[in-house]
Amino acid sequence: MTILVTGGAGYVGSHCVAALLERGHRVVVFDNLRQGHRAAVRPQAEFIQGDLADRAALAWLFAGHRFDAVLHFAALSLVGESMRDPHTYLHDNVVNAMNLVQAMVRAGVGKIVLSSTAALFGTPETIPIAEDAAIDPGNPYGESKFMIERLLHWADRCHGVRSACLRYFNAAGAHPDGTLGEDHNPETHLIPLVLDAAAGRRPHIEIFGDDYSTPDGTCVRDYVHVCDLADAHLLALDVLAERSCRYNLGNGRGYSVREVVETAERVTGLRIPVRMGARRPGDPPVLVASSERIKAELGWQPRFPDLESMVRTAWEWRRRHPDGFRGAAAALAAE
Repeated sequence: MTILVTGGAGYVGSHCVAALLERGHRVVVFDNLRQGHRAAVRPQAEFIQGDLADRAALAWLFAGHRFDAVLHFAALSLVGESMRDPHTYLHDNVVNAMNLVQAMVRAGVGKIVLSSTAALFGTPETIPIAEDAAIDPGNPYGESKFMIERLLHWADRCHGVRSACLRYFNAAGAHPDGTLGEDHNPETHLIPLVLDAAAGRRPHIEIFGDDYSTPDGTCVRDYVHVCDLADAHLLALDVLAERSCRYNLGNGRGYSVREVVETAERVTGLRIPVRMGARRPGDPPVLVASSERIKAELGWQPRFPDLESMVRTAWEWRRRHPDGFRGAAAALAAE
């Protein structure tokens, strides 16, 4: 198939591009590079720099290619930033998705996989979070993804555009071959921040609260290896030949902040300085999603289910690319 991947130069998107290429698909990446990296896109994929806000660019894109399906990753995705600037998140994420879906309908493209979020569920009553949990987003980022899910619901009802929405919390780890990994600016995710502290690129890691009702007092969060997420996206793509679907993705148990730090110390063999801070407002003690439905219905089985595998592959990426994709781009330019 020929697959359009929006946001394919980003963290999860680039790993999905690699997985699609490994399965023999033709891939076109459409990314504005606001958060992504050109060097993260495999050379076998066609890369087009553009913005989903530009409807003329989308019309040109769909006129020039016959896409069989779309994987949609492009979005503003920082929870904290969404709380400071809610209207930008609600406008840009939703309107850009609407532009994309309208272009698909006009071109007769009837399949889309959405990178959604388990942040749809806010502070859930039951852990792990199943698909039938009450949807109550705790931030504008989550709200924007829920609005896109509703947009896709009506695209299916009115135009027959089948959609798969995959809801997950924290992608982690890196491609096992060491060529792809996590590179955000600013970095907000725990595992790369902890590894930066191990490498001496930051003075310490701050733990926000150690008095939660969890086994070690620190918050427990869900982490899923980015390559396992890529596998789930491809499985969901296959299902769209028959029906639309919605799946939560998680590791089922969660890991505490202290567990992440201790695991990183074992993997790196380095001491990681820790500073205790106050609780952050709105941080729930535990957030973990269930993957039981996608395992039962699609046979999804994580290849990297344990925290050590996630940290080890992330550390290998950072060891090989201390400057992230900026260093990779400079090396390519030098050649």
